[in-house]
Amino acid sequence: MTSYETVTVETDILILGGGMAACGAAVEAAHWAKKHDLKVTMVDKAAVDRSGAVAMGLSAINQYVGLKDGQNTMKDYVDYVRNDLMGITREDLVANIARHVDSSVHLFEKWGLPIWKDKDGGYVHEGRWQLMINGESYKVIVAEAAKNALGIDNIYERVFITEPLMDGDRCVGAIGFSVREDKFYVFKAKSVLAAMGGAVHVFKPRSSGEGMGRAWYPPWNSGSSTYLTLKAGAELTCQEVRFIPVRFKDAYGPVGAWFLLFKSRATNALGESYMETRRPELEKWAPYGMVKPVPANLRNWLMLLDVAEGKGPIYMRTEEAIQKIAKSEPDEKAVKRKLKELEAEAWEDFLDMTISQAILWAATNTAPEEKSSEIAAAEPYFIGSHSGASGAWVSGPKDLAPEGYFWGYDNMSTTKGLFCAGDATGASSHKFSSGSHAEGRICGKAMANYVLTEKPDYGNIDDSVIEGLKAAVYKPMAHYEENKDKTTQVDVNPHYILPKMFMMRLQKLMDEYAGGVSAQFTTNESMLTKALELLAFLKEDAQNLAAPDLHELMRCWENVQRMYQAEAHVRTILFREETRWPGYYFRSDMPTMKEDWKVFVNCVMDPKTEEWTMKKVDIKSIF
Repeated sequence: MTSYETVTVETDILILGGGMAACGAAVEAAHWAKKHDLKVTMVDKAAVDRSGAVAMGLSAINQYVGLKDGQNTMKDYVDYVRNDLMGITREDLVANIARHVDSSVHLFEKWGLPIWKDKDGGYVHEGRWQLMINGESYKVIVAEAAKNALGIDNIYERVFITEPLMDGDRCVGAIGFSVREDKFYVFKAKSVLAAMGGAVHVFKPRSSGEGMGRAWYPPWNSGSSTYLTLKAGAELTCQEVRFIPVRFKDAYGPVGAWFLLFKSRATNALGESYMETRRPELEKWAPYGMVKPVPANLRNWLMLLDVAEGKGPIYMRTEEAIQKIAKSEPDEKAVKRKLKELEAEAWEDFLDMTISQAILWAATNTAPEEKSSEIAAAEPYFIGSHSGASGAWVSGPKDLAPEGYFWGYDNMSTTKGLFCAGDATGASSHKFSSGSHAEGRICGKAMANYVLTEKPDYGNIDDSVIEGLKAAVYKPMAHYEENKDKTTQVDVNPHYILPKMFMMRLQKLMDEYAGGVSAQFTTNESMLTKALELLAFLKEDAQNLAAPDLHELMRCWENVQRMYQAEAHVRTILFREETRWPGYYFRSDMPTMKEDWKVFVNCVMDPKTEEWTMKKVDIKSIF
């Protein structure tokens, strides 16, 4: 039997994750740490250079408010976010990010990120809030700043975090294992940041087989943030709000540049623009159906209605958009030059962030200036940074938070010492990459303040507790070794279940009963109740997960985390007795939006009994 070395690391500020929020926290925390002799440690399951949602690259920064230039106000951005989430948002959190995000963008440019400039030296906007960038190395640039701030000795890569360390009601660290070495890690900390992203592959993806990993959101994000906060006893919010992006079909290429920069239309197979032909449907979802821009979920909904009527496929009219822009040039020579420029920009958009879409275009002989491309709604994802809102319920800033929304330190969860940022934070969506970085910086400063003010210790954790956690972490490997020779085929064994099979079982039940792609994102009380029954069986069988190696051990724990994210979602969508986000999900038994459900739905799981408490929380506006 393999012997796993236990490595104990003590630190003042523990950053869990390596994406944009974690990197923002690292830079800010390091600044205050140097002034007050504090230690900051970052732990990432991957490699920080290419970790998180911006890993492959990005062609635009989606949140830049332009406060200094007077382009917009904090209220403008809060209004936009509130309207897009059909009235359900923490205005104090959104405003706090909005007032700091521009400085993060300026830091990116200072560190070397190429941001497009116009002839007057101003930023080139893709839309009201978006800036165009050459972003194939976006994450590498941001990661370099974080690594320089912390020092390489304070960064642990390829370490998968499984459980929080708790001393009563206070989070005092986390445990995990190396996916490359036989090492078990115990991180003892005075403050902890959950910034480990959202979740993908909870639902069955639209792409299957060889292409299953081509999700829109990073396929390695497994709900680590949700799992850690749940197991720490923290309150979560908006767990019913899944995000379903419309993307170029099969390779998930981005559509933002086409809609905002190229001013392209999306039409059904008959050439009809569903945003025009189905405009009367928006009146049913007033007042949010009447705002501009139309909320993302309602844009989805109008498209899905066309698909349901057999008017698909749905196309992005790339050729129409490119020709229209080019023909606005003064002469034929200028038109040709513009066509070439637009064609290059179209390919660059994919090569910056979704290379597989460029490959698919090439494979299907698609020239965007000549031929439309199919778009489709993806499967559901759980994120707190894009147009989703699922995450932890955290404290707002003292100067902005309404009564009951502030409890001492910015972005601290309801569990003492546990902070959240990026996709880990709920009800503060539309922060994207830049806002996640800014929120990480907010946390970095708040965590330093917490450590210096509260002067917490490392907690009192008995060695037997650590040994118990260690045994639980490696149990799938021991279970595999014990049972692998009881059949002639390793993936068919009555004594264990392998992680890929476990994941497919989870995806199937969520897809069919909780409103996935095959159910056209539709569910009801009976279906959700059945989903909970099947999830209970799945949780029992999770005790029999097996792993032949460290990589598969990581896959085991990823799927356990997805399972808890799934349960939080099903319980919350069942508790909210209305349909508020058609296009993200539709409750066929409660098909309308209700004023008495214009509230947050929050949940807490007791880590010991795993019993759930659901509740409504009032929405309090600051504008």
